Amino acid sequence: MIRITHIRKRNGALAVFEPEKITLSIERALKDAKADLKLGKKLGKNVIDILEKHFSKELPPTFKDIRDVIDEVLRKRKFVTTAEAYAKHKQEEKKMIGFSTYHGVRDDIGLTPNALTVLANRYLLRNDEGTIIETPARLFHRVAKAVAQVDGTYKKVSVIKTEEDFYNMLSKLEFLPNTPTLMNAGTPLGQLSACFVLPVEDSLHGIFGTLEKMAIIHQSGGGTGFTFSKLRPKGDLVKSTKGVASGPISFMSIYDTTTRVIKQGGKRRGANMAVLNCDHPDILEFVKCKTTDKNFMTNFNISVAATDAFMDSILKKKEFSLVNPRTGKETGKLNAAEIFDNIAQSAWESGDPGMIFIDEINRQNPTPQAGKIESTNPCGEQPLLANESCNLGSLNLKKMFGKNKKFDWEKLKKTVRLAIHFLDNVIDANKYPFPEIEQITKANRKIGLGVMGFAETLIKLGTPYNSDKAIEFADKLMKFIKTEAHKKSQELGAERGNFPNFEKSIHSKKYKTMRNSTVTTIAPTGTISIIAGANAGIEPLFAVAYIKEVLDGQRLLEVSPLFEDIAKQRGFYNKSLMMKVAKQGSIQNIKEIPKDVKKLFVTSFDISPEFHVKIQVAFQKHTDNAVSKTVNLPFKATVEDVKKVYLLAHKLKCKGITVYRTGSKPQQVLYFAKPEEILTAQEEYSGRCISTKCTD
Repeated sequence: MIRITHIRKRNGALAVFEPEKITLSIERALKDAKADLKLGKKLGKNVIDILEKHFSKELPPTFKDIRDVIDEVLRKRKFVTTAEAYAKHKQEEKKMIGFSTYHGVRDDIGLTPNALTVLANRYLLRNDEGTIIETPARLFHRVAKAVAQVDGTYKKVSVIKTEEDFYNMLSKLEFLPNTPTLMNAGTPLGQLSACFVLPVEDSLHGIFGTLEKMAIIHQSGGGTGFTFSKLRPKGDLVKSTKGVASGPISFMSIYDTTTRVIKQGGKRRGANMAVLNCDHPDILEFVKCKTTDKNFMTNFNISVAATDAFMDSILKKKEFSLVNPRTGKETGKLNAAEIFDNIAQSAWESGDPGMIFIDEINRQNPTPQAGKIESTNPCGEQPLLANESCNLGSLNLKKMFGKNKKFDWEKLKKTVRLAIHFLDNVIDANKYPFPEIEQITKANRKIGLGVMGFAETLIKLGTPYNSDKAIEFADKLMKFIKTEAHKKSQELGAERGNFPNFEKSIHSKKYKTMRNSTVTTIAPTGTISIIAGANAGIEPLFAVAYIKEVLDGQRLLEVSPLFEDIAKQRGFYNKSLMMKVAKQGSIQNIKEIPKDVKKLFVTSFDISPEFHVKIQVAFQKHTDNAVSKTVNLPFKATVEDVKKVYLLAHKLKCKGITVYRTGSKPQQVLYFAKPEEILTAQEEYSGRCISTKCTD
């Protein structure tokens, strides 16, 4: 009985599996190669037998899977000329098709099926009936045009050249801005920022006034960060009612519930960061809030704002004073090591809390006279003042290779400069949700240019992620990007004027001009990395192969294209091996794979936690803002492993750190499916962290 009932077509739709078409395709190739046509049925049966072994009704093969198996069978049986004839025929067939469609989206720039799915679900404009009315190319034209118009406010020149440059950069996937810019540029909403930090004052008006702002920002696609450290502790006096306060965790719960109701931009989950100072009397309740109830605060990442004094007290196992924020007076003492034990235990159990090293953040605060930084955006890469927003974008490092397959530093330089121009324009093109946010955002003009596809870049360079060469390249790369980004910002400052708080900033002592108080940020690049076809941010590969769940409940085999290419070039590619890799994710224990390939294709769990931190440090060294990176830990990792990561991150001057032990959340977007025990990813998986708390 045939297990396969359907195949996945190029456009994403399912079609009835017709085995006879495989035989016909092989016979046509045999004819072109002047080989014996009688062999067609036998070879066709060989192909079907292999497909039946690895695919089923629940896991239908794609056109590509079928092509790969046909090629595998022909070459294995020494029909090389026939295999070449088959490949030529398929190439001609592809040219005749022209533009492809996927889930109803016309692909007019050559994107992956995953990219088209994400664009259809979240980005492409729809009419009042819900029908998609733009293509990927039109989306990029819309964004490029809206952002380029800003040039006309500074120079009385045509903006057509800028629009063309922006469009080419976007459509070639060399750089992509954060999600709200792609969603909203050139639309009536026009809110283009991804990152916001809002103040939460210690009053009902302050708490619920900020809650309303959060909901409005989420509707427009933005993410929000808060410090709840100003709220009086649980049980404290409330003078107006002579009652007692319920504490910050109770109000955090209200924010979480509201986020669940208000879906970001109507297109994606809301995302938040909750920060509490390490000396707040409710710090232990905060630290343990997600382990007590695994479904609590599911729309929040939480982080402890750790001071240098606190970290020093941990090492010395000293008592640490807890301070009531309402009175400024000490309420008691706890052993800092005991607090840290609880932080590590909770992070081991639930992935939260992370730690932000607040003193290091404020040492690098570009505008200290404008205020103290107390919180970050949802993933921790963007420290911001209260009521400040920021625009982010990321360079696709995979696109920075020349025809000679060498890394093209000149192309990177040009792209960095154009991306800084783009991001600075976004500040002026933006329609801000509240006047106080517009005021402080334009006063500091923070932007954050980062990278994605770092893992694939190392592979293309022949450099293992867990090597000293990788750290050296990360250092060189980010230093280059920061240098060129600062140069461009200086030029824009000379042309357009410095950011208004320039004289109050750390830049005034070193530079004569600077358009932006910050220019670099390493963001997690969730969905934009899917659009770009790149691994997220600076993360290593999480898996070399896995099964991806798609819209209709079906599943598809996903294999790293670079691994697939090398496997084919080196002659060890076959579908059986790919399915074997999908069952493990890692290739380190698969004997059929050469040692040098294993060394190059390391995954997150193949890399020591310490090396994860060292890569983050290399990027942080040359990043104005902060670095979003998750230290993914295997299920068998210990609480002590978590402690070592957090302490090392502080010692090496990271601005924050996050760990995630696989299996520590009730839901995650990458998991082992049973009974097959195949590594399976939900559709939104972008190659970054595997919990459900990742965002752009």
